[in-house]
Amino acid sequence: MKVLFVEDEKKVTDALEEMCKIQNIECDIANDGEEGLLYAKSSLYDVIVLDIMLPYKSGLEILSELRAEGNNTPVLLLTAKDATDDIVKGLDTGADDYVVKPFAAKELFARIRALSRRVDKDYIEDTIKLDTVEFDLNNYTIKIDGKPEKITYKEAMLFEMLIKRPEQVFTREQILDRVWGLDSDVNENNIEIYIHNLRKKLKHTNISIDTVRGVGYTLRVKDV
Repeated sequence: MKVLFVEDEKKVTDALEEMCKIQNIECDIANDGEEGLLYAKSSLYDVIVLDIMLPYKSGLEILSELRAEGNNTPVLLLTAKDATDDIVKGLDTGADDYVVKPFAAKELFARIRALSRRVDKDYIEDTIKLDTVEFDLNNYTIKIDGKPEKITYKEAMLFEMLIKRPEQVFTREQILDRVWGLDSDVNENNIEIYIHNLRKKLKHTNISIDTVRGVGYTLRVKDV
C-alpha cells in the first residue's frame, strides 16, 4: 500500500512516517498544499490523507481539483474538532472519510486500511470482471470470453492499474512510478509499447484503452 500524507505539522508527519515504517506502508510526505497537489498528480496512491488547513493551497482545494480531473483515489481528511462546515463541504466535494484532530494513530491507520480495501470491494475471489474480460489479481493472468491470454508481468501491472479504476485518467508519470519506479531509466516510449500490446489483446472486446492527449491513458467500456 502506498499513502500520501499532506500535513504541515512536522511533528505529526514524523510520527506518521515512523508508523508507516512499522506497518510496512510506503508513504510520501508533503508539507504544504502546492507540494501535496504535485505529489498527488505525479504518483499513484492507494489513499491520500489531506489536512484541510494547509499553506498555499487548502486540502479542500486539492480535493476539488483532483476530483475535477477524474482522480478517484480514496481521500481521508484531517480536520479541526469544531470544523463541521469543512467536514460537510469535504464530503460533498468527494472525500471518503475524515478524522478529527487530535487523533489516535491506531484509528487513523485503521481508517486508511479500510479505505484501501474499499476500492477492491466489488472483486470476487481476487478476480476483477469487466464486461467479457477477467483479470486475476493473484496470478496476474487475463481471460477474454473465458479464454486465457498470454500477458507479460509488466503488461499485467499496467493493466491492473487501469482495470481497477476504469474511467480514471492515469498520467505517464503515475504509470512510470507504479510499474517501473521513478528512479528507473525507462522512458515514456516504453509505456506506449505496453499500451499497444494490451490494445491488441483487447481488440475484440468492448474495452478500450484511450489516449488522453498530453496527459496519459484511461480504460473504459465502449458504448455498445
